[in-house]
Amino acid sequence: MYPLFVDWPARYVVMLALIGLSTGLRAQEPVAPASASIEGTVRDAEGAAVPGARVTLAPLNSGAERETTSDSAGAFAFSELVPGTYRLTISAVELDRPVTVEVLLGAGERRELPIVGTRILTTTVHVVASVDEVAQSQVEAQETQRVFGFVPNYYSSYIWDAAPMTPKLKFKLGLRATTDPVSFLAVAVLAGVEQKHNTFPGYGQGSEGYAKRFGAAYADAFIGKMVGRAMLPAVLHQDPRYFYRGSGSVGSRILYALRAAVITRGDDGRMQPNYSQVLGNFAASGISNLYRAPGDRAAGLTFRNGLIMTASGAVENLFREFLSRNFTSNVPSFANGKPESPVSKN
Repeated sequence: MYPLFVDWPARYVVMLALIGLSTGLRAQEPVAPASASIEGTVRDAEGAAVPGARVTLAPLNSGAERETTSDSAGAFAFSELVPGTYRLTISAVELDRPVTVEVLLGAGERRELPIVGTRILTTTVHVVASVDEVAQSQVEAQETQRVFGFVPNYYSSYIWDAAPMTPKLKFKLGLRATTDPVSFLAVAVLAGVEQKHNTFPGYGQGSEGYAKRFGAAYADAFIGKMVGRAMLPAVLHQDPRYFYRGSGSVGSRILYALRAAVITRGDDGRMQPNYSQVLGNFAASGISNLYRAPGDRAAGLTFRNGLIMTASGAVENLFREFLSRNFTSNVPSFANGKPESPVSKN
């Protein structure tokens, strides 16, 4: 049995290469996630517009800073923002001290801020959105991520401090991944390879044998995804995604990627054993015995495939950490993984 229980962009690319599609892929038109925007006007204490004020905008915890200046009417704007928390800072000669504004944006939200600078006050504005709303916006953005614009890359989070997923979002993402057309194509290729090598001979040959292999391979993928990436994560409060690190030494990143196959992030943000994925691998392997031909069932096969799936997950993580970021569409420009520590570069 070939493991197909995890969302593995690297494996899909290899499968597509087997059928000669690697040179014919055309990137799909990117589907832009619901973007938010911030607009405002800078005025002094007397209400007069402040042109030429320096305005900077940066994600609160990580990401690239953007900068602009207010126009002759004191107005400024930032568009195409991914939902999340931002810090806005305005400074100008006319203002004794910078004005700081912290804004939490929801999907598609347009926020208009009147900025008034005084000589004795720093104005802070808090715009509140629920954590669940932010998580939903981030997951919807993940669902547009594709390697080479084609292969789904839904389970990679390039936002290091992404909001925790709700149980509903975990099931939604699992169904989205298992019903993607590329998933069916990958299953079709796998069934063809099994047919050629007469894997699981109890299924026989011909169209009937291929149909049985296709059905079994899809069942393997569906059960593995829903058990290891939805059901168990919902029950055990674990996050099924791989959080791209992107910083530190090569050795530390390799260790992090390999360890992520057995250590994951809980919904509370703490690291813990990855019970969801490991137990899901073995559970799905055991369930697959129920629909194998009697001669193809074996307890040893279940144990072996569970180990293979866990190991393949580690290899998949290496691909996510070192290769897929540069070839994945619709990743926000500020989403570059874990911010590098100013004290240690490791």
